[in-house]
Amino acid sequence: MDFESCVKERRSVRKFLEKPVSKEIFERIVELARYAPSWKNTQVARYHVIENAALRARVASDCVMGFEFNAKTINRAAALVVLTAVEKVSGYEKDGAYSTPKEDRWEVFDAGIAAQTFCLAAYEQGVGSVILGIFDEDKVSEVCGLPAGEKVMALIAVGYPEESAKAAPARKPVTELLTFDA
Repeated sequence: MDFESCVKERRSVRKFLEKPVSKEIFERIVELARYAPSWKNTQVARYHVIENAALRARVASDCVMGFEFNAKTINRAAALVVLTAVEKVSGYEKDGAYSTPKEDRWEVFDAGIAAQTFCLAAYEQGVGSVILGIFDEDKVSEVCGLPAGEKVMALIAVGYPEESAKAAPARKPVTELLTFDA
């Protein structure tokens, strides 16, 4: 698949077939996603795959702050990927001081790049995904038993799409998005 097609055709998927995604496919997706840029090449993104239906159901019921739309999506997915970032690395100097006025917000920037790269790699492998943002990160960490020192940055529901992707929603014109100096 060429890059332009991957970017233009990938859609957020919320309905999935009841078909598991193999360990080999997840490994291939992360093999590609690990090339996402990060602050000083710190590579802070971690991908925790939750395949167990009971554990996903617990995340859906206890961790999405009552947002039923996310709960349904998690329960329909073949797996839930909990994207974390290793804390106090991205945006920091070795002595623990912040490198820039953005302080620790570089973690979020790096996680966003990692999430998009993961989703594009998944699409290239025929796997649908959607990034979910409404959740209680401490509760997710507790329920999923995540390692200390990692901050939950996003939940990504994944699986094989139940239906074909629809056309892309309208996009703003380039002229509205792009400026050059005078």
